[in-house]
Amino acid sequence: MAAPLPDTPLSPLRTVAVVGLGTMGTGIAEVLATAGRDVVGIDISEAQAVRAAAALESSTARAVARGRLTEGERADVLARLRTTTDPRAAADADLVIEVAPESYEVKQRIFRELDGIVRPDTVLATGTNALSVTRLAADSARPERVLGLHFFNPAPAMRLVEVVSSVLTAPAAVAAVTNLALDLGKEPVAVGDRPGFVADGLLFGYLNQAAAMYESHYATREDIDAAMRLGCGLPMGPLALLDLIGLDTARTVLEAMYTASHDRLHAPAPILRQLSEAGLTGRKAGRGFYTYEAPGSPAVVPDAASPRETDVPVRGRPVRTVGVAGSGTMASGIAEVFAKAGYEVVLAARGAEKARTAKDRIGASLARSVARGRLSDEAAAGTLARITPTGSYDDFAEVDLAVEAVAEELEVKRQLFATLDKVCRPGAVLATTTSSLPVVACARATSRPGDVVGMHFFNPAPAMKLVEVVRTVLTGDDVHATVREVCATLRKHPVDCGDRAGFIVNALLFPYLNNAVKMVQEHYASMDDIDTAMKLGGGYPMGPFELLDVVGLDVSLAIEKVLHREFRDPGLAPAPLLEHLVAAGCLGRKSGRGFREHARR
Repeated sequence: MAAPLPDTPLSPLRTVAVVGLGTMGTGIAEVLATAGRDVVGIDISEAQAVRAAAALESSTARAVARGRLTEGERADVLARLRTTTDPRAAADADLVIEVAPESYEVKQRIFRELDGIVRPDTVLATGTNALSVTRLAADSARPERVLGLHFFNPAPAMRLVEVVSSVLTAPAAVAAVTNLALDLGKEPVAVGDRPGFVADGLLFGYLNQAAAMYESHYATREDIDAAMRLGCGLPMGPLALLDLIGLDTARTVLEAMYTASHDRLHAPAPILRQLSEAGLTGRKAGRGFYTYEAPGSPAVVPDAASPRETDVPVRGRPVRTVGVAGSGTMASGIAEVFAKAGYEVVLAARGAEKARTAKDRIGASLARSVARGRLSDEAAAGTLARITPTGSYDDFAEVDLAVEAVAEELEVKRQLFATLDKVCRPGAVLATTTSSLPVVACARATSRPGDVVGMHFFNPAPAMKLVEVVRTVLTGDDVHATVREVCATLRKHPVDCGDRAGFIVNALLFPYLNNAVKMVQEHYASMDDIDTAMKLGGGYPMGPFELLDVVGLDVSLAIEKVLHREFRDPGLAPAPLLEHLVAAGCLGRKSGRGFREHARR
């Protein structure tokens, strides 16, 4: 056996071999060559090696066209990369990165072959995101030089790199690879060896839940994807992302995570197996959750599951006057949205003073829009003039649509709906903005449950484009149509969903946030590393702990409890750390302290 790898610093990793020239391997080779490394690309398929070289030719040509490279720099990049089918070309490499299919048998065979080819001090990295790095290292003749180096797709664009060490990995190898990642302009995050690591460990549970949501016919694929893009600011919806990743790859990752955790949230949704075994593995096959123009094409084409414009739509009821019940930030924002769209708005609160304060808040919001050039003085004045504040719900007598936006407490909402039932004219639509409570419970507080619907705006209402339209089993077709038509006039994007806890966005978002808390609670990764991983590796606008502090830990805990109570899944039980922080009064930004310290508002 070769001598142990010393813990003294290794020289810079100048020559790198990449084994496996699929999409990820080719992208990694491009990153390395662009950063000045000499790269040997190795694949058992000569055709794949040729395709990889052609792909690099094309991508560097695009970089020149976009001004990111000069012709001279492009020539240097291309000169630094050669492709081959001969694994012996890795003999002089300082680092070998294996990016083969997610199979222990395949990867172990590669590592055993490399053991007989590379130098004693060569570092061996696996690009796995689902398999055990420790198990791969233990099967190598030099386990101390083996680690994980997990890039994200597309490798040239995504900044995150997870550096995965096992209990066998020498610190010098970790340091050398971490320094390389920094030289490549990447953000390395050190993580321990468990399936999914940080980013995929959080991401794939969320993707799996989205697949199960679609499989249950709770919402369409288009509505699920639009909800998460518009409600959370994500670059892609979960089903489109699964198609990009590959449904077979997602299933493999989830199987590994479930084997390690036995958490039902990671038990692969049956639809992933069904589609994978049918060869419908996503974008690379030309069909997965969506259908594409051709294998590998990003262009989606209509198919049997696409919305049909030939269906005769149900007409909604006319809406000219809207009542908004509540005086908080959400009620004020909703009233502003309706008034901007030209509706006459009655803004009712518990007392005339509260209603006037809410209108003043709207006036301040409009003034900020004017100052930023987003609204004219005339439009702001007209919007404010269309809002009538009142301290009595009796003034809802002639509204066409009443929107409830009071405290998220079921009994409070039920009492209000009983009042609306009495004061609103027959035929008026009654909507609740609840984010977690059963809409049908509000409907049953009235004598006209068919007129009641959920209309869940997102905060801040003037800025967020999404509205979840929640039908109960009693909601009339014309009532549902009314709300969708109103959303169109508000320039909001409506998504349909049924009346169950969390609807679409919160049902997918909050288990992900809860799992992030569990990672910290288990000392697997730091809050900063997890936030960095999800922003850079998942494209999230905020990390989970940043978002929890903004939403409020008490609000987050309440939603988690509702989800756990509804679905009875042990994996949805709130993380004890979240419960402890709320009990201690650490509620996030609004209290000055949550997962982090904040200046008091």
